[in-house]
Amino acid sequence: MLSPQLAHRQALVKCVVWDLDETLWDGVLLEGGGKSLKPGIVEIVRELDARGILQSVASKNDYDIAWPVIESFGLSEYLLFPHISWNSKAESIRSIASCLGIGVDALAFVDDQVVERDEVRYFLPQVRVIDSADISDLLEQEFLRPRSITDEARSRRLIYRAEMERTEAGQRFSGTRDEFLATLGMQMTIHPIGRGDLARAEELTIRTNQLNTTGLTYSREELEGLSRSPAHLVLAVKLADRYGSSGTVGLAVVEKSADLWTILLLIMSCRVATCGVGTALIGHLVHSAAASGVRLRAAFAPTDRNRQMYIAYKFAGFRDSGTVSGMKFLDHDFQRMPVVPSYITVIADVADVARPARSLADASP
Repeated sequence: MLSPQLAHRQALVKCVVWDLDETLWDGVLLEGGGKSLKPGIVEIVRELDARGILQSVASKNDYDIAWPVIESFGLSEYLLFPHISWNSKAESIRSIASCLGIGVDALAFVDDQVVERDEVRYFLPQVRVIDSADISDLLEQEFLRPRSITDEARSRRLIYRAEMERTEAGQRFSGTRDEFLATLGMQMTIHPIGRGDLARAEELTIRTNQLNTTGLTYSREELEGLSRSPAHLVLAVKLADRYGSSGTVGLAVVEKSADLWTILLLIMSCRVATCGVGTALIGHLVHSAAASGVRLRAAFAPTDRNRQMYIAYKFAGFRDSGTVSGMKFLDHDFQRMPVVPSYITVIADVADVARPARSLADASP
């Protein structure tokens, strides 16, 4: 039964993109400015980082001149994929979103120039545009205030920096993509969520829009209740490789009855979109359902952002079986079993998957 509702809470911003001149610092750098930071900037940057909100730069400046100034202020470590060039701000912001693997609607842009702000509003209306004159209350904005701050959120910037190292290594690698992934020693762990996973699991349902099959959101309290229910299986997915841990990158919520499992929600973090982790998780669920002697169904709510997840289900052998109130359903007949990528070692700690409950009615599209 699909009971959770889509969140009405204001969507959280995942990355704040800063201008430089008269925004991060006083004055225009090429006119002798850049001698001092704007009041409160260091505190704002550090607090956003502590909340797990990424930060970058989109500035019309000379990189070789501007970046050493950023370094001198001790801010370089906080700014990922900086775009300091004479390109348009909208073009730079679009590129930053692509580098981070997130949608432009997850970005906020801070600039002192009305012309630059209007340009971004025109070309990228999904971006939250903020006048730098208003940053004194920036930290109070709801879209920058996550309900909880997990340990993983606090280390999000470091996780992305590790991903930057992976990307650079991949660009230097002369073989195929799969051959490169095979060098990483990827280890994927699947386990029922515990109390320590609840905040991050809630965060995934709120923050992940692209690799999200149904858009359902669950609070920590709801997730804890489901984790204790014999009628449900709630799984967390963690990933690590030779560059370090990527943290919790996936979540699956499965409703179980006597002869049917329904995948109510499957989420993968955007930063592992090209690593085959989603394929491995779907494959694990398919093989587990087959081993448990139950049918397997997946719910899917189409949006303009999540078609990739629908394609992942289809490639894994799911077939459309009907639609109820706008929710599509896909069934798997276990005739074509998905293959987990050979470069991923899957460690599954899900001993209770074979105990479906008998008290829940099947969803029947």
